[in-house]
Amino acid sequence: MKVGFIGLGIMGSSMAYNVFKGGYDLIVYNRTESKTKIFREAGVPVAKTPKEVAEKSDVVILMVTDAPDVENVLFTKNGVAEGAHEGLIVVDMSTNSPEFAEKFANMLAKLKVEFLDAPVTGGDVGAREGRLTIMVGGKKEIFEKVKPIFETMGKMIIYAGPVGSGQKMKLVNQIAVALSDLAMIEAIELAKFFNLDIEQVYKVLSTGGARSFTIESYMPRLMKGDLEPGFKLSHLRKDIGYALEEAKKEKVPLFATSLTYQMLVSTENLGYGEKGIQALIKLYETLTKTQQF
Repeated sequence: MKVGFIGLGIMGSSMAYNVFKGGYDLIVYNRTESKTKIFREAGVPVAKTPKEVAEKSDVVILMVTDAPDVENVLFTKNGVAEGAHEGLIVVDMSTNSPEFAEKFANMLAKLKVEFLDAPVTGGDVGAREGRLTIMVGGKKEIFEKVKPIFETMGKMIIYAGPVGSGQKMKLVNQIAVALSDLAMIEAIELAKFFNLDIEQVYKVLSTGGARSFTIESYMPRLMKGDLEPGFKLSHLRKDIGYALEEAKKEKVPLFATSLTYQMLVSTENLGYGEKGIQALIKLYETLTKTQQF
């Protein structure tokens, strides 16, 4: 199958390159053309519009920021819908909400285009190394058709159910990510006030009962003073917002998640939204008037 990839950001670029390395005939598009350089150098065609991507692809993958970005890429002038052909498969690998997934699927179905929602988890490292976890919603037969492409980007490919189920699974995952981020930051803050050796603290947290991907991936970055994103704080805030919207519909109480959302908003308001989720520590440092380490 010919694959089109739209959205070459922190994760999308690595994901698209892994599709290319997997042997697929690839065409890419990105709003900021400078991010297409490595693909041009590798001989990968770069489209001028999302419409062109759709015209030249059997499967179009989107890895953009939020639902409005997905809608813009799909349905505005020179969007994917204008280049759509019967049998085209659109795969949205960004994170938004089940409601939007169903909306996009219904709109594309009128054009005889299939749709999968397939958000991912694993951060920039997982994207580079091709070991993301991919959660997919949509028709089972379409999932099976696209699964070999997913396998170039991830090691754990989960079929979650009908359209919207991938997004539901991702929102569940993001709650755990957000709360583990908060737990890591609070543990570090108390360790600082205890004057503990932070290297030794990391050894305990990364090998004992507190061990988690968040600690293993983000605590070493904090120890180096590195706030650059493996996953942006503003994106986590956005995802948790969607999770709370869904919880509100179902009257599911999410006490800790609600608090963490407000803390992420506050950290973003301090100017750290484009930094990694580990930048949550800046909220604490602002309140306690301390430095990182």
